[in-house]
Amino acid sequence: MSPVYWERAKRQLAQKDPMMAALFKAFPRISLESRGEPFFTLVRSIVGQQISVKAAESIWNRVAVLVPDMRPSMMLNAGEFQLRACGLSGRKIEYIIHLSQLFQEGSLCIANWQYMPDEEVVADLVRVKGIGRWTAEMFLMFNLLRPDVLPIDDLGLQKAVSHYYFFGEAVSREGLRDLAETWRPWRSVATWYLWRGLEPMPVAY
Repeated sequence: MSPVYWERAKRQLAQKDPMMAALFKAFPRISLESRGEPFFTLVRSIVGQQISVKAAESIWNRVAVLVPDMRPSMMLNAGEFQLRACGLSGRKIEYIIHLSQLFQEGSLCIANWQYMPDEEVVADLVRVKGIGRWTAEMFLMFNLLRPDVLPIDDLGLQKAVSHYYFFGEAVSREGLRDLAETWRPWRSVATWYLWRGLEPMPVAY
């Protein structure tokens, strides 16, 4: 998403939602940026599955030292033992090795993803072992920079919505989805700033 579109999104969200306006003022100089490399984004998303941002960052930093050239062949050369030493679980290592093999074999239609609708990209990705809807949504947001993704099952988003909109009360998936209707067509941007409201350090998948 270009800076022009990012600023347009912020203006429109601020007009509709005072809480969004407050978050924009609190974090004025950050935005979502793509690294442009699908393999990198998917591996980092797998590392971040079901753990805190802080824990994911710590493990990822060790993986990045082990595999500074983040290519499928280099990941496969690293080996299971050294990946485990980085703090990865056996299950995540299995997923990452499988993903590396698919990329190396050319089994995924990577070039088509940028032209496909969001739900088609999700459907294509979740066929890969270890990639569920959340990981596919992270790919939409952080690699393809799709503007209107709502990762409804993301615990950080749920926690932020509870804190900022429901006075700390738990929010149902339906309640979150209803609230997020206000943010269309920029739900990715709203989600990004709600994450920042909980964890100022930007995540970069």
